[in-house]
Amino acid sequence: MRDLAYGLVRVLDDEGNAVGPWNPRLSPDVLRRMLRAMALTRAFDDRMFRAQRQGKTSFYMKSLGEEAVSIGAAFALQRDDMCFPSYRQQGILIARDWDLVDMMNQIYSNKGDRLKGRQLPIMYSAKDASFFSISGNLTTQVPQAVGWAMASAARGDTRIAASWCGEGSTAEGDFHAALTFATVYRAPVVLNVVNNQWAISSFAGFAGAESTTFAARAVGYGIAGLRIDGNDALAVYAATAWAAERARTNHGPTLIEHFTYRAEGHSTSDDPSAYRSSEERSKWPLGDPVARLKAHLIAIGEWDEARHAAQDLELAEQVKAAAKAAEKNGILGHGMHQPFATMFEDVFEDMPWHLKEQSAQMMSERMRKWPKPGEGPR
Repeated sequence: MRDLAYGLVRVLDDEGNAVGPWNPRLSPDVLRRMLRAMALTRAFDDRMFRAQRQGKTSFYMKSLGEEAVSIGAAFALQRDDMCFPSYRQQGILIARDWDLVDMMNQIYSNKGDRLKGRQLPIMYSAKDASFFSISGNLTTQVPQAVGWAMASAARGDTRIAASWCGEGSTAEGDFHAALTFATVYRAPVVLNVVNNQWAISSFAGFAGAESTTFAARAVGYGIAGLRIDGNDALAVYAATAWAAERARTNHGPTLIEHFTYRAEGHSTSDDPSAYRSSEERSKWPLGDPVARLKAHLIAIGEWDEARHAAQDLELAEQVKAAAKAAEKNGILGHGMHQPFATMFEDVFEDMPWHLKEQSAQMMSERMRKWPKPGEGPR
């Protein structure tokens, strides 16, 4: 195992052929569905990025260049395996056919938002999709994933957990505490480190990449470690399927480093031109994950440029229709979308007396200050 933490597992070669021992030999139908999910994720990102620039929401984060990381893994995991994502894994929800309008409602924090405007845009939560609430606090999801996996094992369940974090987050104490518990208790968990080369404004080297690989973190904890081509959807699928089988058969956790590239800014609040070359994206040697999977399907005679263009147009229209439906529920600047009293809800199963009292006082004061429509000032 040791050497796999320092090399680079690949399946797709530069000509689009699937080669080597890690080739998962997926059917053309599965490959086309993976390509569609990646293209839909990209179309969704483009639309929501424009929505932020138009002032319809306050914040957005694209996964451009990293779509294979989430899509490849989602296809390799079982539908009810619990995912503990970071903030660039929207592709998992899309691969699991989650409603785009529901995702957009959360981004707009509108009246259709199931989370009632309490989460930063893009920090989704979907229990029915086995998708744990995203947290803006780095790496909290990793020990949560390990704990969930330990509980699943204790119940004799066959479900496993998977988590994702950025390479810089491996410096957080939570990451190392999680690895300690994972190895000691042989937790059935897949720990994904997405090495996209950049934090919000600093190169991955500052997080330790100049000394060794991030997959090498696994060696020190005595768990399996893989370093893979994160822009190769087949390599992501193969590595995840292998790690999931290990976890499900009580062989313990696996750490996977996805060597990929963040093609856009960290978020809509970031200007990457301030700290990296404008030519860097086009010169990234591992290429574009969507283009590579498309080239593979074309190479085996199961796809063509005309079908791909038609699919892109179809997906753009699908996302556009979803955006229009979500915007009917409200966007940023349309005022408060949730009833004011909901600020007291969903914290306790049974609301304690002091919150009931505060809620009643607030509503009384609000009624005194703000008259009903048509009434004069009070």
